Amino acid sequence: MSTTTGSGIALLVIGAILAFAVKDSIPGVSLTIIGYICLGAGVLAIILGLVTNAQASKRTNVVEHRDDRI
Repeated sequence: MSTTTGSGIALLVIGAILAFAVKDSIPGVSLTIIGYICLGAGVLAIILGLVTNAQASKRTNVVEHRDDRI
């Protein structure tokens, strides 16, 4: 699991807590909207982490061995 995927999971958890569990309010700040923004960012981070991980696993190294002895 990459760092991006772990960060995405953390953002999902924080966003869910802010969106669904916190009932306090801060004047001029909507914690519910901030929670939804964190949820969206978490989903994007997880998708980016999975795509990056899938691309990295497809890479292969080609090594060419040449014998220059005459």
